[in-house]
Amino acid sequence: MENRTEQSPRLRPEVTIEILREVMKGYLPELVGMEIVALSEGAINGRLKVQQSLMAPHGFLHAATIVALADTCCGMGTVAHLPDGASLFTTVELKCNFLGTVREGGITCEAELVQSGRHIQVWDATVKAEETDHKLCLFRCTQMILWPKP
Repeated sequence: MENRTEQSPRLRPEVTIEILREVMKGYLPELVGMEIVALSEGAINGRLKVQQSLMAPHGFLHAATIVALADTCCGMGTVAHLPDGASLFTTVELKCNFLGTVREGGITCEAELVQSGRHIQVWDATVKAEETDHKLCLFRCTQMILWPKP
């Protein structure tokens, strides 16, 4: 029977903010202007400047923009906390509760690793308006850790 001991979150020392920025180059996060601004044991923070191309037609920030920032932060957090020997990860579930929106300025995301194991990580994130600190979204996702095939 497989040993199912829980692992505490451990930031991989070789993964830095600069490496995560390189990982995002050429993909959606870079395309829309997302930035990783802080990385620590069990946590990661990001930000995004609000721009017209990220708005819904009614003039408010598109909900998908908020989800993309939260999911990106949690995903880059997973990359930075992969167990030794793991190859990749994939998001298997996400949930969000929208609490507000913005029309201008910036948004920030603070993500925290709340459960870490050999096969699953669970992340919680809060997205806020950068200028007012008003909560816009509470987000949770489950990441499945992928291992090389033997």
